[in-house]
Amino acid sequence: MNRGFEGIDLDDVVLDDSDEEGNHGLFDDLLSGEPIFENKEVLRPSYTPHELPHRKEQINRMATILVAALRGETPSNILIYGKTGTGKTASAKFVSQELERTSLKYEVPCEVEYINCEITDTQYRVLAQLANKFIENNLSDIESRIEELKDIREGVTAESEQLANVDFASVQEIDERIEELEADSEEIEPVPMTGWPTDRVYNTFFEAVDYQERVVVIMLDEIDKLVEKSGDDTLYNLSRMNSELDNSRVSIMGISNDLKFTDFLDPRVKSSLGEEEIVFPPYDANQLRDILQHRAEVAFKEDALSDDVIPLCAAFAAQEHGDARRALDLLRTAGELAERDQAERVEEGHVRKAQDKIELDRVVEVVRTLPTQSKLVLFSTISLEKNGVHNINTGEVYNVYKHLCEEIDADILTQRRVTDLISELDMLGIVNAVVVSKGRYGRTKEISLSVPIEETEAVLQSDSRLGDIDDIQPFMQQARFDS
Repeated sequence: MNRGFEGIDLDDVVLDDSDEEGNHGLFDDLLSGEPIFENKEVLRPSYTPHELPHRKEQINRMATILVAALRGETPSNILIYGKTGTGKTASAKFVSQELERTSLKYEVPCEVEYINCEITDTQYRVLAQLANKFIENNLSDIESRIEELKDIREGVTAESEQLANVDFASVQEIDERIEELEADSEEIEPVPMTGWPTDRVYNTFFEAVDYQERVVVIMLDEIDKLVEKSGDDTLYNLSRMNSELDNSRVSIMGISNDLKFTDFLDPRVKSSLGEEEIVFPPYDANQLRDILQHRAEVAFKEDALSDDVIPLCAAFAAQEHGDARRALDLLRTAGELAERDQAERVEEGHVRKAQDKIELDRVVEVVRTLPTQSKLVLFSTISLEKNGVHNINTGEVYNVYKHLCEEIDADILTQRRVTDLISELDMLGIVNAVVVSKGRYGRTKEISLSVPIEETEAVLQSDSRLGDIDDIQPFMQQARFDS
């Protein structure tokens, strides 16, 4: 019996093939249109292009600093600053790939290890991930060396003239070296993601790095997130490693969106880490157009874009501090929308729809990650607006908020604190809160929504606590009574 999905006997499933020509499956119509993309991955942030327009100066600065690694010297530590989408990570990865490629060419041992500190954001995780990368590399090198020595062992006898071209005086020395390497391999233990004391993780990482001669560049992307979450202990430990290492040398490359994050560092870490600083300025609309044109030639089929698509994507992204990542997302999303419409080309309308979709996705993500108290304040505002209340004031929001808190058994904050939460929602662009004067009655905030009501309410109700509220009407009536 053929069983695929649990509870379904596939032998009992009969497909109606009475009209084979007209029988289309779920994806047949979607596949029938001509694809617009040639290689969509080129438009993703993770892609590192072979050429980075308008970043030659910054790339050359990085190269002149890191070339020391190819001479077997320790490169200066580098801090790279710039807003989101200014090409920092792409440029650093491009230079790193060139560094590793050239090190192989000249047979100089040099490695670059990349850590995204937005994901790996504690000292334990950073050290464990680095340790395990070097352990993996060491085990691979040990395995290759053992195979190489075994080949030599098979090709020689005890006669010294047959050992003249190898670095061993006798067969016994070869055997002893193989045994040493096998013992090293058995002793190496990967670091678990939790459970070890931090000192042990650091020592394991230290030993893994120093196992063989090499220059190591550790690239810490979003380095400010690591400092924000875990302080500067990790950077302190990494920055003082070289004084203790025997065989290897370590250089740190930090990448940050925040130009002021070093203000919170220990002065010793700050001076060590910021030996060289490189700033990436925002792109202007013309530069963004060049970048998009460069990627579009590879990403799309010929003549797949109308003439106004790239200029419009560049113009939208230039409004947001010259964010190339935003421009690439817009172009990719516009292409995806065109494919869904089974259009032959990407048009201006697809770009405008893509802009709306990306903005909505941003709002959904921001609302989804709000703290519960902020969600309650926002839910109160939405409820008032849906019930026809105009020029909503802080007092009205607070009255609905109190009843919602009672309904889900949440702590009730003071009105002053709720006013602060409204200001935070205003800063996030979710509501618009304007202070208005009521004459001798003082001042209040008039609040209106800056986001689509239905979509925002759906995100809020996906929260299990808010989803339990069945009927808002009794709260609305009581809130009006309280007012």
